[in-house]
Amino acid sequence: MAKAIIGITDWDKTSASLIGLGQRLDAGKRLPDADYRLSFPTSTALLESLPPKRLETLRAIRQHGALSVYALAKQLERNYSNVHGDVQKLLEMGLVEKEENGRVFVPWTDVVVRMDSSLLAAA
Repeated sequence: MAKAIIGITDWDKTSASLIGLGQRLDAGKRLPDADYRLSFPTSTALLESLPPKRLETLRAIRQHGALSVYALAKQLERNYSNVHGDVQKLLEMGLVEKEENGRVFVPWTDVVVRMDSSLLAAA
């Protein structure tokens, strides 16, 4: 299974990557199994979307496996509504998924956060 890679990227790099992907599709080539990428334009945007408590929530889900939001809140010793809000944001970002029974889990073998120092300076 693929991994989730979270990072900062500039539009030129993203645009070039998308053009290359489109060219492969147009040529009828098979796409490689790709990692899931969640990119932000600046370090500020990344940290606003993934503040420390939300990253802690993601880490706990990854560590403990599929569990209910209630059980997750108990594990984290945090208020249920705050954990529920974090889980909703993580679902929206594609970093976690929900089973039919309502338990949430991380579908990635690994979650990596990358911050290129050259882009940090521009933020």
